[in-house]
Amino acid sequence: MELSALFVLLIYLVPFFVLGFAGKKLIDGWMTRKGATLNEVREQAGPARGKRTRFLLGFWYRED
Repeated sequence: MELSALFVLLIYLVPFFVLGFAGKKLIDGWMTRKGATLNEVREQAGPARGKRTRFLLGFWYRED
């Protein structure tokens, strides 16, 4: 059985997208039930957290 390159790509990538999407929905639902927002979670870390710089999708990203 010969598989096309597109089919192989789908076999490898689709599970990661599905897991990422499901994880995001679970976290969003949990945060909504708890009444939390991302900004509130960041504020709880306090001023010692500082600004972070990271490499994201091919460019440097700095948190505000």
